[in-house]
Amino acid sequence: MTTSTTINKGDRLLHQNVLGSRRFSNYWWATIVTLGASGFLLSGISSYLKVNLLIVSDPTQLVFVPQGLVMGLYGAAGLLLATYLWLVILLDVGGGYNEFNHETGAIKIFRWGFPGKNRRIEIDSRIEDVQSVIIDVKEGLNPRRALYLRIKGRRDIPLTRVGQPLSLTELETEGAQLARFLEVSLEGL
Repeated sequence: MTTSTTINKGDRLLHQNVLGSRRFSNYWWATIVTLGASGFLLSGISSYLKVNLLIVSDPTQLVFVPQGLVMGLYGAAGLLLATYLWLVILLDVGGGYNEFNHETGAIKIFRWGFPGKNRRIEIDSRIEDVQSVIIDVKEGLNPRRALYLRIKGRRDIPLTRVGQPLSLTELETEGAQLARFLEVSLEGL
């Protein structure tokens, strides 16, 4: 889950931080796309101006139409993608926390979304409405390993981050810990 779990106040409060888009792989790909797109754009501009703007190669030998133009367009498209990636990281889309409080009997699931009226995604419920903790495992080409919270009168609420699937051991440990804390059953094993 890549969460940091905190249990405190005499084991009456469970707080799990959920990692959103601010993970290493996103920083890595945003950096690679930015560097590659910048290189393509500078190559296109260099072929048009006949001035070398790159350190590694000499794109002034390219014919602007069609080679330089296409490289410039690839660079512009890549920079748009890189801008999107950096904004998602900056806004920490998917990040948030899960909080289960036995003292107040409340559950709060919070996530950051995309800008707009639904930027703050908050789900509040009562602990007594929780029916079970569900482990969902789907193997194959697009594997899915996630924890869900089943609450009376609601759809199943995802508790784990989106992206890289969790290891089965980590998933079972997190699920068992949460089911034990909420005093409900663990389903899906």
